[in-house]
Amino acid sequence: MNAMPYSSPGTADVDAPAKIDARAYVDPLASVGPGCVVLGGAHVGAGVTLERGVYVGPNAVFAGLPSVAGDGPTLVRSGAWIGANATLSTGLTIGARALVRPGAVVTRSVPPAAIVEGNPASIVGYVGLSEQAAIAAFVAEPPGRRPAVQPLPVKGVTLHHFPVIPDLRGQLTVGEFDRQVPFKPLRYFLVYGVPSREIRGEHAHKECHQFLICLRGSCAVVADDGRNKAEVVLDSPDRGLYLPPMTWGIQYKYTPDAMLLVFASHHYDAADYIREYGEFCAAVGV
Repeated sequence: MNAMPYSSPGTADVDAPAKIDARAYVDPLASVGPGCVVLGGAHVGAGVTLERGVYVGPNAVFAGLPSVAGDGPTLVRSGAWIGANATLSTGLTIGARALVRPGAVVTRSVPPAAIVEGNPASIVGYVGLSEQAAIAAFVAEPPGRRPAVQPLPVKGVTLHHFPVIPDLRGQLTVGEFDRQVPFKPLRYFLVYGVPSREIRGEHAHKECHQFLICLRGSCAVVADDGRNKAEVVLDSPDRGLYLPPMTWGIQYKYTPDAMLLVFASHHYDAADYIREYGEFCAAVGV
């Protein structure tokens, strides 16, 4: 990754004219926005739209023709970065500031700010995650020395460690609502049997509070307040993550045996969800 033309997605001059290498092919029916960079050997086919500030690396290919494949247009949102020799199927949406690593074969849409790699490409991280050293140090502390609550760099988000009571008959861990857990739940749900490539969450709530505990196996949770992100691995039933309202939450990297328990402060209400990241950013004022 040292060969990137700039340090991260979204840093190009989005007001400058597009720069298209003479050795690149851009179909007349493609749309290339201002600030885009398309390098030599890249192929941008018919029906592809590159929004502002998109970087397309050498020999990257947007495969196929939507009119033939029937997959619809391909949309690459502002500030996305497509690495050298990447191949993208038709009909996909690549989210704003997403990063497709060199050589990736992308067959499914990519969420905003996600980092994907491999063949087929899968999400391996997110752009802009805050430094994890403090979180790792907290998790590594012996149970008797861990603080009960660890604030994270994301507004209002906290990592909680619950007491463990050892016993010859088996371990026991316990938490109390309105004490260790900062609300009283009206609903719970369990997420399990998730294939490792799948992503859950990808939304925020306007009013609902959530508290996540991985009862078995592990999964990673990304919390995002629009300005800061942090990733936490939940891999023990004595550890929980609190997500207040207006926090964008993502769960991924599920192990095959993972079982995630989520407590919610409200009954299900479809109107409480914000499912588009751009809408979320607008709502929090970024």
